[in-house]
Parts: sequence; C-alpha cells; structure tokens
Amino acid sequence: MSLRHHEIAEADHRILNPITEEKLDLLGRICRLRPDQRQLDLACGKGELLCRWAAEHGIRGVGVDLSEVFLAAARARAAELGVSDRVRFESADAATYSAGGEFDLVSCLGATWIGGGLTGTIELMRPALRDGGLLLVGEPYWRDDPPQAALGAIGAAPDDFTTLPGTLDRFSAAGTELLEMVLADGDSWDRYAASQWWTISDWLAANPADPDAPAMREFLDRERRNSLTYIRDYLGWGVFVLRPHGVS
Repeated sequence: MSLRHHEIAEADHRILNPITEEKLDLLGRICRLRPDQRQLDLACGKGELLCRWAAEHGIRGVGVDLSEVFLAAARARAAELGVSDRVRFESADAATYSAGGEFDLVSCLGATWIGGGLTGTIELMRPALRDGGLLLVGEPYWRDDPPQAALGAIGAAPDDFTTLPGTLDRFSAAGTELLEMVLADGDSWDRYAASQWWTISDWLAANPADPDAPAMREFLDRERRNSLTYIRDYLGWGVFVLRPHGVS
C-alpha cells in the first residue's frame, strides 16, 4: 500500500496506529515524563504523541516523517494545542535520519520497517538516545499461531513477528531490557482499522474517477474482510518501553 493510499485511508485519524488516546496518555505517565525532556519520534505521522505530551508534560520534541500531508496535520495540531514552540516536524526519511545522542526518548510506533524489522530499527534508534534514555517501540506480535491463509492476508512471513515471549527475547537479543508495555485490544484495533472503512467509502463516493480509486476500492474490500477473518484473532500490537542493557 502506497503512502498516498495511507494518507487517504487515515485522513480522519489523529493517531495512526491501534492505540487509543487514553492509552497514549497512559503511556506518557508510564514513561515518567518531565518538563523539557527531549523526544525524537521517527515516522511520527500526524504528531499526536509529541503534541499531546508537549501539552500535558512539557516535553520538547522532533518528529520525522515522509508524508507532507501528515506533517501538515502535525503542525496544525501543535498550533491547536499551543505547543508549536516546543515541537518541530521535519520532512525526512526516518530510516536515514541522523541525530546526535541528545534525546531522552526515541520512539518509533508501528513503523519498524524503517530498519528492516524490530532488531534493525532498535539499532537505528539507539545512536540518538542519551545515556539513561528510553526507547519506545510499537510492534505487532502473534496472539496465536497464524495459519498460512492469515499470513497471506496480512502480508507477513511467519518470522516477521513472534509471540509476546518471543518479542521479549528479541528485545534482549538487541541489547535492551523491557521495562513496561501498553497493548492494544480488540476495541483499539476496531477504532484504527474499522474506522478507515467509512473514510475510504466516503472518499470513493467523492472521487470515483480518481486514478487511485480502483486500488482504494480493492484495499477496502480486502482489508475489511481480513480484519474480521484474521487480524482480530491472530495479530496483536503494543508499545514497548525499553532501556539499553547496562543503563541504570
């Protein structure tokens, strides 16, 4: 699915992953945020995490994303919450973005493709983290062993993701300690996935001759069925709070 297709499907979303506003607030409390801490958010989408935490906890931050559509929404949200002086958003490839080790938190919620998977993304994030800082990673996991039909529908290989205990092992192998987590539930998935159906349906009705219309219609039909048949049963998602080994 292209970036343009995501921009269409998620046009009415504020948070571009299966976490609710309430759980995003919980995650901020879990991370023990303090005023003027600095956060780098890779593949930040519409910047809700940075804007909300800047408003609620007084942090400062930088968000990086490729989508100019999402970045425009992020800057508008920062202005709406009165935190434009605390956060900034940059148009750049998160996979190659270079930052010094100056951030108290480095996050990548639901875009571990930037590093070719979980382990590579953690390695990508670590250079930007100061000593004693935290990594926040949003990552799917298997709730149950997926049948081949589910893998095909989701577009994943069996080892792209693993179980929660297997995810713990991957964190440890990447040189990090799992400190906390906030997991999506069935309702979280519905609010992320199912709410796209209406958005896409309205867009198709308003743009029947758009070149992207056939692909969006196919995506709607496919993802609606896949969500109900496979994703809700087999695929979980969570945000994991990590600390590099050897840091107290």
